[in-house]
Amino acid sequence: MTSIVVHYKELALKGRNRPWFVQLLVRNIRTALRGLSVRSVRSVMGRIEVELSDERSWDEARDRLRRVSGIANFSCAGRGPLDLPELSAAILRDLEGQHPDSFRVSARRADKRFPLTSPQIEREVGGRIKLARSWRVDLEHPALIVHVEVLSDEAFYYFGKEAGAGGLPTGTGGRLACLLSGGIDSPVAAYRMMRRGCSVLLIHFHSYPILSRASQEKVRQITSLLARYQQRARLVLVPFGELQQRVLLAVPPELRVVVYRRLMLRIAERIARRAHAQAL
Repeated sequence: MTSIVVHYKELALKGRNRPWFVQLLVRNIRTALRGLSVRSVRSVMGRIEVELSDERSWDEARDRLRRVSGIANFSCAGRGPLDLPELSAAILRDLEGQHPDSFRVSARRADKRFPLTSPQIEREVGGRIKLARSWRVDLEHPALIVHVEVLSDEAFYYFGKEAGAGGLPTGTGGRLACLLSGGIDSPVAAYRMMRRGCSVLLIHFHSYPILSRASQEKVRQITSLLARYQQRARLVLVPFGELQQRVLLAVPPELRVVVYRRLMLRIAERIARRAHAQAL
């Protein structure tokens, strides 16, 4: 099984611009899987197929795909012909070594011109599996679900689903800037915007050399974690210590925090404009 079938949900609701969203998701998947033995990444009939050269790359590919925004779920899959006896034989070969208490077959037709309906495909393939393995059929709570997806010239089959990050593909929501403090709130805000398809520029204000470099090191670590979810991330470090000292001497104590934040906002706004960010 050297294919990965990627499904998306929210993109399917798009209208005439859906191909653009799918194209960006394909690009992001290629970027995320760079360095692995990937033959091709292509959009095919409402899903995306990643073809691996070596099935040993599946574990690393799974870890990377989990962090790609826009993916609802994905599965390690095999390919088979549209001939159901041959397809059933391929499924049985890949089921070698498995001994579930129960199973069921779940079929979908991407090409409605296929002569059998989805329930008929389920009965045909499921009957052949039951005949060969004598497994118990359980349509409500099966221990194993055999998924079959019929396309126009071939079929995919897989035995489980991995959850994706959901949301929209990175790059579809425009560019924005986010102030990163090093606490929990701002990284979560940045991550949530990444899931909505935004490319996020990160801005951090530090007080070095008045204080240590600890805050800079912390935000670098946070940036490296967030970069996994948008493939690349840019961090702008702004020295703020001198301005803090000036405010300390000129502004009453009860207004200092407000002035600090106002200055940070004005500086971040200029950085965002230079980076062509559409929001802050």
